[in-house]
Amino acid sequence: MESMQTAGLKRITSPGPVQVIAVTGGKGGVGKTSVSVNLATALASAGRRVMLLDGDLGLANVDVFLGLSPRYTMAHVMSGERTLEEVIVESPQGVQIIPGASGVAELANLSAAGHLSLVQAFSTLSARVDTLIVDTAAGIAHSVMQFSQAAQHVLLVVCDEPASMTDAYALIKVLSRNHDVTRFRVIANMVRAPGEGDDLFQKLQRVTGKFLDVTLDYVGEIPEDPYLRKAIREQRPVMTAFPSSPSSRAFKKLALKADKWPVPEGPRGNLEFFVERLVRRTQPRLEVVR
Repeated sequence: MESMQTAGLKRITSPGPVQVIAVTGGKGGVGKTSVSVNLATALASAGRRVMLLDGDLGLANVDVFLGLSPRYTMAHVMSGERTLEEVIVESPQGVQIIPGASGVAELANLSAAGHLSLVQAFSTLSARVDTLIVDTAAGIAHSVMQFSQAAQHVLLVVCDEPASMTDAYALIKVLSRNHDVTRFRVIANMVRAPGEGDDLFQKLQRVTGKFLDVTLDYVGEIPEDPYLRKAIREQRPVMTAFPSSPSSRAFKKLALKADKWPVPEGPRGNLEFFVERLVRRTQPRLEVVR
């Protein structure tokens, strides 16, 4: 079986399509940014060229999780003040970070010239990025809908709280009925006992199976881990701070699975296609989600 390291070396010499993963959650506090940062770090440590876009417009905090102090953000790219290259900062673990800003909300209202310049900015990076991870906001904000419908894979983070489950269902309902997102990969976070994540997934699947036409894939669980909390306080990924910790091992397993998720060939696998979908103008839906 080909290792992730070997696959990564092959991609360096033969750039392929870009995998785009939107990490989201029905509510705040489920550990969405922690999952984004540590998944990105796990993939980077295995030889993948990873870019992490902070898409949380209200509480952009990927840089805080990694102890970074970016000078510029995505808003500077959209205003034309800086190029995408100038905005990107690299984490000590080798992950390219695009700092978020409230300006990303303007994606839906770009002029034709702004649309073209943004697509071109990302197209220059497509030959040297294997995976783009988007850390979205929580809930059903417009930006969450944009990023999720533009991505190839939606990774939904849930935890053992009633609000997490009900809000996750609400998010799935809106994305499936209004934005044509019908497949979700579910990760259970802060799990207190082995197997608890699968129980949460089964509960969610039973409800969606009754009322929604969607496919849910269970991709594992991240245990509640004091080492993970300590790593967050130290502003480091647990993957590098405590590589033998239970949560670190779980993120490595998640990365192995994510590495096998399918990526479209041809233009649909390019970063500029992701941006095209992100800023495309769609007709407003008149239906009401009930």
